[in-house]
Amino acid sequence: MGKVKVLLIEDEITLAKIIKDTLESVGFDVCLAYDGEEGLKLFFESKPDVLISDIMMPKISGLDVVQRIRKTDQTTPVIFLTAKTEVDDVVAGFEIGANDYIRKPFAMKELIVRIKALTGRVSSKEESEQRIFNIGDYEFDADKGILLYMPTCDTEQLPNRETEVLKRFCQNFGSIVPMQNILLELWGNDDFFCARSLQVLITRIRHRLSKDKRIHIINIRGNGYKLSLD
Repeated sequence: MGKVKVLLIEDEITLAKIIKDTLESVGFDVCLAYDGEEGLKLFFESKPDVLISDIMMPKISGLDVVQRIRKTDQTTPVIFLTAKTEVDDVVAGFEIGANDYIRKPFAMKELIVRIKALTGRVSSKEESEQRIFNIGDYEFDADKGILLYMPTCDTEQLPNRETEVLKRFCQNFGSIVPMQNILLELWGNDDFFCARSLQVLITRIRHRLSKDKRIHIINIRGNGYKLSLD
């Protein structure tokens, strides 16, 4: 398994260099841009495994960068770094296709955990673990992140974090998966912003499974989620 390629777009030069040096010290390959325009160009040139971007930047904002990227690329994970904490800004980021959101200042360890979760480089379990799950009319390959709709043989490639969440639902089919467990395992934090990110992600999974009306992902308020089949 090769190095994870990270594109970092951050206009605070000192912070950008600290993040770059830290990530490279733990094995990531980091490409750096100091404004949105340069970052957008480098994204399509370098084809990173994950994009980390500030929101407020010169020339093109982080929101605009991601909005343009999502027109042709819906799967590359995106993490926003920002000092802005307004709920509307967080929601706007998720609605245009961001996968995660970290508020400044943050611990580098937290950023590393989130990158690994988004790129599927979390600690692996035993090889004998079940990888293929049948969900109504769907077959889900949790190892490859491929969702197959069997009646038409249509397939979808799920982003890494959607794969990890759906895998947990399948492994605990018919039982509640605590929301806090999902957040801590895949986001490294269980605050409001991470919970909002999870809600958006589950909406996407529901949409992917919507061809079979028997399938439900039930929100057990204050507890977690349950995958069920009528």
